[in-house]
Amino acid sequence: MTGAPLPYRVTAVRRETPDTVSVTLVPAGAAVLAPFAPGQFAMVYAFGVGEIPVSVSRVDRNELTYTVRLVGAVSAALCGVRTGDLIGLRGPFGTGWDLRRARGRDVLVVAGGIGLAPLRPLLTAALATPRDFGRLNLLVGARTAHDLPYARQLRAWTAARSPLRCAVTVDRPAPGWPGRTGFVTELVGEAQFTPANTTAYVCGPEAMIRATARALDGLGVPADQIRVSLERNMRCATGHCGHCQLGGALLCQDGPVIGWDRAADLLSVREL
Repeated sequence: MTGAPLPYRVTAVRRETPDTVSVTLVPAGAAVLAPFAPGQFAMVYAFGVGEIPVSVSRVDRNELTYTVRLVGAVSAALCGVRTGDLIGLRGPFGTGWDLRRARGRDVLVVAGGIGLAPLRPLLTAALATPRDFGRLNLLVGARTAHDLPYARQLRAWTAARSPLRCAVTVDRPAPGWPGRTGFVTELVGEAQFTPANTTAYVCGPEAMIRATARALDGLGVPADQIRVSLERNMRCATGHCGHCQLGGALLCQDGPVIGWDRAADLLSVREL
């Protein structure tokens, strides 16, 4: 769907960090968007303000959750909604994480800050059928402990009985922080996976994506099995405005999730 946004009603608002909010939505009428795959995004519309691309962070039948960070006028309006308010959605757009390519392989998920949001549906799907995969790993990094989203879910994922091996680190520890300190890339060497038989999924700030993908590539993870999300480059979802163009790719149409075998060249254009 690429036309007018469909109205969705806010059923829950949860503050994840001081500047990040998760908004849960259900259809406000009979019209419903097509199902979203993990990694796909919607154009999320704040009536009277505008719209921005946001990857879905949770899918439960027709109930959708989007995690929004306050960085501009539209995101500020979305972060300020209340239960009962209406929001417009267009979508789904873009490529997904494609968990099928990881069947029978070790899975390594690496998230930087709010980059965990687009990865959360992927983790939920993998944990629903853990026997379909080898070892499941999640590495999460953030600037501070206050910048870690989904605190309750992170605690569940790090529980001893969880099939997911989860490690969390922060760049700037506050007094009393009991966990790891450092960049998330420093956790890669401690994760349990066989590089040649691993599929990796990476999302976060662009510098973190570059560093992580290069580290995994250097360890021997096949470049086409390192999937990265370049969502932050997108604007209109249809490829018309040109803001999402990297090299010969229009990420609204060709992404946001692509393999490192292609992303490495696209991001090198930006470095020149």
